[in-house]
Amino acid sequence: MGHNRFLLLVLLWLALPVWVIGQRIHYSEPGRDDYRQVNFEIIGRVSNNIVIYKNYRSKNDLSIFDSEMKLKNKIDLDFLPDKLINVDFVSYTDFFYMIYQYQKRNTVYCNVVKMDGSGQKLIGPVEIDTTQIGGASNNKIYSTIYSEDKQHIMIFKINKRNERNYFFTTLLYNDKMEFKNKSRLSVSMPRKDAVFSDFVIDNDGDFVFTRCSRNGSRDNISQMDLLIKPATTDSFRISNIPLNNNFLDEVKIKADNINKNYLISSLYYKQRRGNVEGIYIAIWDKLGEKIKAENYNIFSDELKEDAKSENTSAKNAFNDYFIRQVLPKKDGGFLIAAELFFTSSRGNSWNRYDYLYSPYSLYPYSSFNSYWSPYGMYGNPWNRWNYGSSTRYYSENIALFSFDPSASMEWSNILHKSQFDDNSSDALSYMIYNSGSEISFLYNQLERRVRLLSEQSVSPNGTVNRAPTLKNLDKDFEFLPKYGKQVGARQVVMPCMYRNYICFAKIDF
Repeated sequence: MGHNRFLLLVLLWLALPVWVIGQRIHYSEPGRDDYRQVNFEIIGRVSNNIVIYKNYRSKNDLSIFDSEMKLKNKIDLDFLPDKLINVDFVSYTDFFYMIYQYQKRNTVYCNVVKMDGSGQKLIGPVEIDTTQIGGASNNKIYSTIYSEDKQHIMIFKINKRNERNYFFTTLLYNDKMEFKNKSRLSVSMPRKDAVFSDFVIDNDGDFVFTRCSRNGSRDNISQMDLLIKPATTDSFRISNIPLNNNFLDEVKIKADNINKNYLISSLYYKQRRGNVEGIYIAIWDKLGEKIKAENYNIFSDELKEDAKSENTSAKNAFNDYFIRQVLPKKDGGFLIAAELFFTSSRGNSWNRYDYLYSPYSLYPYSSFNSYWSPYGMYGNPWNRWNYGSSTRYYSENIALFSFDPSASMEWSNILHKSQFDDNSSDALSYMIYNSGSEISFLYNQLERRVRLLSEQSVSPNGTVNRAPTLKNLDKDFEFLPKYGKQVGARQVVMPCMYRNYICFAKIDF
């Protein structure tokens, strides 16, 4: 009898972490020079260390944390120049690449260095490319993208000296940063106000994006072409995608590497500068080189009523929504997450077209050095920005849509949240983490004048589960969810503010 009681106590003790501790949070200690204005990027888990890059003015360093977010080492990156233009990272299990660009006299240099999980240099710095420009510039010239499996890395630049004829220079590397291909290609722009979508490289190393045309600088998209550059060729395959007298908003493109498709999506209008009617979906068959499914999914009145903000009508409920993520599914379908976002400024009304087609977006803008970067500042910790001191930011409901392989909507749902802040949007919006069985959304919710990290999860059939407020939260730490990063199966690292200092929290769910 005593033996059985002992076994029972042991089993109960082993079960405690499962039902007592819903999640564990470890906070890093803020450093004396980790001011709110510091630029940062969570590189990820490398060799079982959490590696975070920080930049403040001319100082650049790597912070190496253990599994409990205790600082193991701080590496001064003294090989970096004082005036960096931009830094990108591509991380792997036991090493990462730092790709950075800087200007010296009238030349912009793009270099790469390979580093391990302890912050030690393995290879480099090695010069990748140089560009001659006409004078001093803080504009990012080189952009870095990589495939989902990280076997292909592309660095490219776009010269827009001629507004009707852009020149793309692409450099393709493998995961060992071994050079594979360099191409210089011309892309004609049918209109002066043409715009591009996201730029994507798939698991075959093919470079993909859309070229869209508008009738004016603040108008909807009326024409769209899909451009594909195969990894080993020096030309684009251009395919027109008719819009059937409809008008598109911001176009998103995503590579479905499992099913060899490209997923194209956008909110759409039936008339120029009208109200959003629904969501346009096109599934491009990469192997067949054609559209395999296409649909204009109209939003129902019930969905609009559920999705609208407090101060809007159902008719224009989706006018301030932006597509944030496109998540492919194994069966050829996919999930889309869109967020309600707008601002109000003293003396200036919110304008969606200013937001979409400003220098902070994915769209061309004038630059005296004639080079244009497709990746601007919004949502990037390296270049956090705001409109000005008299701006209030609103970040509200999240709309979720699931589509089957025929581009038809399977289900939709609304995750209700209400967020606002003055002068900065850092603490607003959300991050996604995928646990395998469901997708969770983490965001701040105001409770008793304190922002607390909250969670809602969505099952594969669209059921929304609102979890209780996360436990073990310290009210002195304010999370910045949209800059967080998933670093494990059920593990995320998220920056947070502590008394005007930046620090980081690791959350194990």
